[in-house]
Amino acid sequence: ALPVFHAITGCDTTSCFSGKGKKTAWETWNASPAVTESFLSLVDQPETISDVCMEEIERFVVVLYDRTNALNKVNDARQQLFTKRSRTLENIPPTKAALMYHMMRATFQAGHIWSQSLVRQPLLPNPSQWGWEKQENGWVPVWSNLPAAQQSCYELIHCGCKKACRGLCTALCACGGKGYDTR
Repeated sequence: ALPVFHAITGCDTTSCFSGKGKKTAWETWNASPAVTESFLSLVDQPETISDVCMEEIERFVVVLYDRTNALNKVNDARQQLFTKRSRTLENIPPTKAALMYHMMRATFQAGHIWSQSLVRQPLLPNPSQWGWEKQENGWVPVWSNLPAAQQSCYELIHCGCKKACRGLCTALCACGGKGYDTR
């Protein structure tokens, strides 16, 4: 499971989680041992990333960013940490879409490349199927399939209401978007 852990938490070919080093990730792994089976699955059977693996990894990432958080989904944790705990974008987990691409790259590295490190002529899948994109200057990571924040910044607007919405309200407001006007 160590190669997957190393690739997920950042190595030469994969990014790390913002502000989260190996020591914090190791402590999180010790506090969340259930994710070990998912790490093992990704190195032993790297052909796909199952929904069960992604659920365990999402929970691992939520705990990585907030040890006491009871949520299981990174998107739910992002919203809670941003709206209720006033965390900056750098201090919240990645979106599920970004996490999926991250996991694809980490699985490619650990499950396909490192697991065949002693094979004379390894059989590797096309990197474009594992979170990479071929460009003129080489392979670059695909960060997400979601639009960039500046393209959807209207979702970042929030009125700051506590109970009843008094202005433009989205799911990022403290009220959770309950006062959102769909007109």
